[in-house]
Amino acid sequence: MTKDSGSGDDPVEVPAWPAHMERRRWPRDPTARKDRLAERSPALVPSRFSTRDLPPQEQFRSWRAHMAPLVDVRLPDGVSEEDGFPAELTGWHLGDLLIVQQVTPAHSYERSQTMLRSSPIDHWNVGLFRSGRSWTEADRRVTETGPGEFFFRSLGYPYRGRMTDAASILLFMPYELLADDAGKLEGANNSVLSGNLADLLANYINGMEENLGNITVEEVPRIVRTIRDMVVACVAAVRPDAGGSQAKMGVMERAHRYIHLNLNSGDLTPETICRELGISRTRLYQLFEPSGGVLNYIRRRRLLQAYAELSDPTNNRPIGEIAEAAGFDLAANFTRAFSHEFGASPREIRKAAATERLATPVAPRERDRGATIGDWLKSVQG
Repeated sequence: MTKDSGSGDDPVEVPAWPAHMERRRWPRDPTARKDRLAERSPALVPSRFSTRDLPPQEQFRSWRAHMAPLVDVRLPDGVSEEDGFPAELTGWHLGDLLIVQQVTPAHSYERSQTMLRSSPIDHWNVGLFRSGRSWTEADRRVTETGPGEFFFRSLGYPYRGRMTDAASILLFMPYELLADDAGKLEGANNSVLSGNLADLLANYINGMEENLGNITVEEVPRIVRTIRDMVVACVAAVRPDAGGSQAKMGVMERAHRYIHLNLNSGDLTPETICRELGISRTRLYQLFEPSGGVLNYIRRRRLLQAYAELSDPTNNRPIGEIAEAAGFDLAANFTRAFSHEFGASPREIRKAAATERLATPVAPRERDRGATIGDWLKSVQG
């Protein structure tokens, strides 16, 4: 009598495992993953600044000096330097993105018009508060930011504000990283980002922050592009009334914008930039001194554009045309300059992109990044 296989009284006969298939759930060699990880480049090394090991009466002056290139900071009314100012920053340098983890006592801050005229810093600044609260005024409009909320701000415009004891994670992005979407962003200066897109960005940053110590050089470009795209999407959804104007824009931001819009023009020279901005040649050189001069800055931006084209597997433009657009008459000169800048030749970058093993620029050797946050920001200035 045939028994019903669905009765549950007898075990169901299991077919034999096909001989050509490997029958295992987990890798037999537990060291395989470790070997793959060992082949990856070293993780990023952060820069750190802290006042906690200093005598209390010296802490605030040390903090103020560190922050001086970015903002002028002051203690709240009724608080003395003798009371101490235990603050700390950890900066992670991800190519075109600087991530700063910050913990500070209450203080006020100001980035004045005078500071803008003398400062080469015009980055976009996105901040996520973990604790504490801030109130920031820009162009007579005050925004309040609290725990779990983002602020979006341009360092190319003056602002001032105050904050309570707070912990936050700050993203600093050079103007060029978001230049293609500048029209969407300027109207949202000094805004609070909210909604579903901001929640998604917060989730991504939370996960990334937990793994900052494990991020490798190879992973940096994709992380930066992801954050860039998410920030643009969040900011584009805000769209408040535009508060700034061309006249109020910092001269460095205007210079970057003009260079970006005319990058492929043969007429992009120091003379034309000075004439467009209404500044002297000496002033132009002062602005771009941290970048090695305006001509060096233009050359590097063109090389970065060439790198972006060559690393795009859908771009079949001849390398010779890309070199010419970058301002090089001779292919050999282009190859030499490109290889010096990125540690790989144009052909190697294109080949890597075609095989979906995108080569990344060789990380600069670890060096002293300086004593101030301004020195940190220079590393993402382009």
